[in-house]
Amino acid sequence: MNKLFTASTAPVTDAGLLRESPRQRYLSLDVLRGMTIALMIVVNTPGSWQNIYAPFEHSPWHGFTITDLVFPTFLFVVGNAMSFSMRRFERQDESAFLKKVFTRTALIFLVGLFLNAFPFVTHTDSGELAMINFADVRIMGVLQRIALCYGIAALVVHYFKVIGAIVFSVIALLAYWAIMYYFGTQPDPYSLEANAALKFDLLFIAPKNLYHGYGIPFDPEGLLSTLPAVVNVIGGFLAGLFIQKNGNNSNTVLKLLVAGIVLTIVARVWDMSFPINKPIWTSSYVLYTVGIDLVVLAVLMLVIEVANLKGWTYFFEVFGRNPLFIYAMSGVLVDVMGMIRIDGMGLNGWLYQHAFATWLAPKNASLLFAVCYMLVLWLIGYAMDKRKVYIKV
Repeated sequence: MNKLFTASTAPVTDAGLLRESPRQRYLSLDVLRGMTIALMIVVNTPGSWQNIYAPFEHSPWHGFTITDLVFPTFLFVVGNAMSFSMRRFERQDESAFLKKVFTRTALIFLVGLFLNAFPFVTHTDSGELAMINFADVRIMGVLQRIALCYGIAALVVHYFKVIGAIVFSVIALLAYWAIMYYFGTQPDPYSLEANAALKFDLLFIAPKNLYHGYGIPFDPEGLLSTLPAVVNVIGGFLAGLFIQKNGNNSNTVLKLLVAGIVLTIVARVWDMSFPINKPIWTSSYVLYTVGIDLVVLAVLMLVIEVANLKGWTYFFEVFGRNPLFIYAMSGVLVDVMGMIRIDGMGLNGWLYQHAFATWLAPKNASLLFAVCYMLVLWLIGYAMDKRKVYIKV
């Protein structure tokens, strides 16, 4: 393997970014992680972006759909797994800990940049291939945010411990609210054009290097909005510690459930003054998603750990055992398919048109294409798991 990834064919003993030691793993985390990856693939690769059921689309601005839960849950499970790996870090000297955290952060960020630029060529209007302009590549992205959130959260929990991490989270969410209100343009400081997150990003990143999917240069994974996103990781970390301390039992499930419900209620109240909004990653959005994640995790623990109903879990475990690799592969594979032209369209579009849209209603065809693509990625993960190949950063 190259230096970006390492592969192991033995049982994993190094936690990695999204994996914890098998001796310490609880199955509910594997399943939650796998469910997140599976849903992320489905919402990211519809057969047609013009034919999507509403729950599988992000909320246009303020508001919330199940799709808006995917990315923060990814961050939550990063923190969950980190609660196991940090115990090993504590046994290392300071320089080894810092080297591990900064190296992992940098590599994940670079993989994200690689995916933004891949496949490095584009089709011109005449149908010929031409190299992309690397100066125009988007700087931020999903993996870049994961990298930064992981790095910051790891430093916070290492140096400030549990109480300090809680204090940091409270301050971060309140400070972000104040920044967004006072530095946004009135009368609507939380709008697309007027929000402080956009203004901050433009101080450091050229408009051409931001995301352009909102009609103007604006990055939903920008620099300033990474601050509250760190709290999603810390929330997962604290939940992981709590479970390790209290065990996989009904009392733990009840406490997680109550905490989750309380956070969602607080978020809904906060929504009236600081709207739940994924693109600018508002503080109310953080509390809402952490709350839902706690509820989902509690239900999974009730079913899997307490009731011992585990016969259905392996499907999601496959995704959970190579999460970053499968996520990256999902982007690479669809990009490669898009470069293969048949009848003037990419292979993925051609398959959608000829294998799905000919016999299904447009939205059903689009959804089935996404599900089938997710299953292809599952087969790749399944083959890797059977060979005990686990790729981690």
